[in-house]
Amino acid sequence: MTALQSPRLEPQVEASPHSRLWERVKRVVASNPSVLPTAAAIVIFIGMVIYGEVAYGRIVQYNTLSNLLINNAHLIILAVAMTFVILTGGIDLSVGSVIALSSVAGVMLSNAGWNPWVVIVLMILIGTAFGLASGILIQYFNVQPFIATLAMMFLGRGLASLLSTRPERLADDSPILWLGEQLKVIDGEKVNDVVITPGVIIAVLVVIVAFFVLHRTRTGRTVYAIGGSESSSSLMGLAVPRTKVLVYVISGTLAGVSAVVYTSRLGIAQNITGIGWELDAIAATVIGGTLLTGGYGYVLGSVVGALVLGLMNVLITRDGGIPPEMTTIITGGILLVFVLLQRLVLMRRRT
Repeated sequence: MTALQSPRLEPQVEASPHSRLWERVKRVVASNPSVLPTAAAIVIFIGMVIYGEVAYGRIVQYNTLSNLLINNAHLIILAVAMTFVILTGGIDLSVGSVIALSSVAGVMLSNAGWNPWVVIVLMILIGTAFGLASGILIQYFNVQPFIATLAMMFLGRGLASLLSTRPERLADDSPILWLGEQLKVIDGEKVNDVVITPGVIIAVLVVIVAFFVLHRTRTGRTVYAIGGSESSSSLMGLAVPRTKVLVYVISGTLAGVSAVVYTSRLGIAQNITGIGWELDAIAATVIGGTLLTGGYGYVLGSVVGALVLGLMNVLITRDGGIPPEMTTIITGGILLVFVLLQRLVLMRRRT
């Protein structure tokens, strides 16, 4: 190259918006691997929506999405409750039984002529009492969370069966049923409307408050710190005993709220209500990205996990050829994948 020649500059190719977004996502995941399971849950949910629309149709429409929220409002609340507990490295197996006891007691009291607002408060307080008992056993008697909440599970189920062994139905004019009444938000074509219920609004408020508590308060930071290292949290002067009891109180209270939402939608309560729901809540929380070892997780991820389970039931129902038993098998397979993904996240954090 002579002195009169200048070096040839290669033309700059401007990155497309999609590539810039992808690069930004990769940087976020690389800097914080704990978001990987949550991101995977969102991808799975979007993939299920696309598959359902292509295979069966009428998935991406107002009516289907509205029903998805209405039918799973109680599971969303339970997933939020379980997020608090699992973030501390604990577990709560009693939420399903609490729902059974709370709903049966609530329906019987309502049919006996009690004030409906008093009944709703008592239903929630039943859950609070169970959560408080679990928290005290775990914190002050050093009982393992699995054993303590298992005992509460048997106690709740036994008390529910003691109250009634047959379905209890709310009176048709019970004001509690208003919480399950569908409210039209957008009037679409034919039956393709956007509808919600007061129960859905309650679930949304629970998610918002839980998000604020976990990410904007000292209590939330203590919850995460306990899951990371309880001994270190104590050395830092954090309120570990109070917070550990509090998370189980929150879990029990939200189980009571879930009982109110579920009972108001169906108008019926049984002593067998809620069997296996604690496992659904755990599955939704884990699928949403909360690590079973504690310390990492997101409330919004747990909501996505609950919606994944709800949409899976919708797709199986739409298919018609898949036996209902496959729901449990598919849930177990998805859960196994996310547990393995969590192990990968932990390995990456150590390295």
